[in-house]
Amino acid sequence: MAVLQQEQASIITFNPTYLKVKRLLDIVITLLAAPLLLFVVILIAICIKLDSEGPVFFRQKRIGQDGRVFEMLKFRSMYVNSDQNIHKEKIKLFMNGGKLDTSGDPSLAYKFRNDPRVTRVGRIIRKTSLDELPQFWNVLRGEMSLVGPRPPLPYEVEMYTEREWLRLCGKPGCTGTWQVYGRSRVSFQDMIEMDIEYLQMQSIWQDLKLIILTIPVMILGRGGA
Repeated sequence: MAVLQQEQASIITFNPTYLKVKRLLDIVITLLAAPLLLFVVILIAICIKLDSEGPVFFRQKRIGQDGRVFEMLKFRSMYVNSDQNIHKEKIKLFMNGGKLDTSGDPSLAYKFRNDPRVTRVGRIIRKTSLDELPQFWNVLRGEMSLVGPRPPLPYEVEMYTEREWLRLCGKPGCTGTWQVYGRSRVSFQDMIEMDIEYLQMQSIWQDLKLIILTIPVMILGRGGA
């Protein structure tokens, strides 16, 4: 497994008991949710195949805990062979102090409104974050947690400062503080601080709270207050 070179010495030390309970929570909730979501997953897969050519799932290299590279799984929401430079340039703008144009979108993975690369079905599943459902597989594999910082793309991490590397001390998550409370009104630096504060808190109750608050974010298609 590839690992990106870390450029800072600071780390966040985790309580072993917290990590064990958090992992147990990940497995239990994922296994309980799987049968309930099976119909939704099948329906989305059929809609994707009918809407545009290409595979149902989209695999993308992301950076996980301690700089480890892994393949994150999502439902495909874009046309095949879409230009990824659009996303790269907007991420650079965001990291340099710009704002994401994400009105009406939960912004769980730096998604942009009116993106021409997105399919008709893709717009629906991205707005409701249903494109993220396959990440339960990443959770079961131990590459992600239900709650944690969003896993960044390799070219994002290449621009990280020493402080920003701290958000890679913990496992990335399907949802988290920024996804629930932040979205487009939060700057990149604010997002970093929210992630670091979450990792330092190490609270199972906070994890449960964020999981519960994610539900209305998905239903309403917007970030929480």
